[in-house]
Amino acid sequence: MLRLLLCLVTVISLTNCQVPPFMEECVNNAYPPPASHKVPTYVVNLDLPAAQRWTHVVKDKGPQIKNLLNEFKSFITDIFHGSQAIVDFIDKAGPLVDETLPQPFADEMRGIANVTGLKLGEIVFFNVFYEFFTVCTSIVAQDPTGKLYHVRNLDFGLFLGWDIKNNTWSVTELLRPMVIMVDFQKGGETVFKSINFAGYVGILTAIKPKLFTLTMNERFNKDGGYIGLLEWIAGQRTGQWMGFLTRNVMEKASSYLEAKVMLQNTEMLAPAYFILGGNATSGPFQQGCVITRAREYPVDVWDMESANGWYILETNYDHWEAPLFLDDRRTPAHHCMGNMTQQGVSIKGLYNVLSSRPVLNKLTTYSALMQVDSGHFEAWLQYCPEPCIPW
Repeated sequence: MLRLLLCLVTVISLTNCQVPPFMEECVNNAYPPPASHKVPTYVVNLDLPAAQRWTHVVKDKGPQIKNLLNEFKSFITDIFHGSQAIVDFIDKAGPLVDETLPQPFADEMRGIANVTGLKLGEIVFFNVFYEFFTVCTSIVAQDPTGKLYHVRNLDFGLFLGWDIKNNTWSVTELLRPMVIMVDFQKGGETVFKSINFAGYVGILTAIKPKLFTLTMNERFNKDGGYIGLLEWIAGQRTGQWMGFLTRNVMEKASSYLEAKVMLQNTEMLAPAYFILGGNATSGPFQQGCVITRAREYPVDVWDMESANGWYILETNYDHWEAPLFLDDRRTPAHHCMGNMTQQGVSIKGLYNVLSSRPVLNKLTTYSALMQVDSGHFEAWLQYCPEPCIPW
């Protein structure tokens, strides 16, 4: 938490500006967004050899992946005063790390590197990055008829290149063209669907139609993912990478309860919040929860029935603690959910909540909207018009 606060203060001083006055709004006319904001869909065939599964995706998105990695490298060298040591380490250590990764993920990353012409180390680094900088808002909500919806904003790019001239985060701007919807199929049938950044093989947002929905939010904690990564490189490999765990859950779990057990009990490299929605909505069987994870064990499992009764909401702070005063998306989100009421729970109503500042901010790359029973899944690129706070 101290690390986050120091970084926020640093951004403010470097940009020579003050934190904008707190702006809370609850919009009611954001849906539907412009058609130009709709996220394209790709099919990934899990029956193909792992190295071939992403070929068509990264052929389309290769230039964007290269641009983003160049920005990452530029940011690193700027922070460390022009030193190439870290960039060289990424290039050299990445292939060695890839050799230690479980299949099919190692081969999928090798295939992406081969198609794009990028170094394998860069692709491995690209797939690690999302474990450390994902700042989000996730909501599971039940409408009056008992249908469960699961929505999220994915905010990414905090501290990664604030553009003073345009009031934007450079990495966030580069990520939006890389957002894709992925239909993972076997035998021509959908296994699950996800929202991915092209080139990333893990899962941050996904639905297994008729069974469950899942989003992941980063948890800021002293045992952060960088510690787990260093331990992995040093040969201590008892934990799973978060994105691989969530991918395994989406492929292998056949129920909400099975997914819940996997997410609670699997040791990981980084702490996280897992927001899980199911398809049952009656009494003690109501299926919606936030799993607060340390690397080795579950810290807390917060069920929707005890949270609110008709919805549960998570940003990036333990629900029993107050959020950081500079980053309180939780209070405005609750306010907008209260204004909407349970009667308003729908794709439209929840998209309006996600589009209300500061839930919507300069870091927001996309909004995802899921309804588990019907298998409905849609995603839209998000842009926050001025005046808009950076985070």
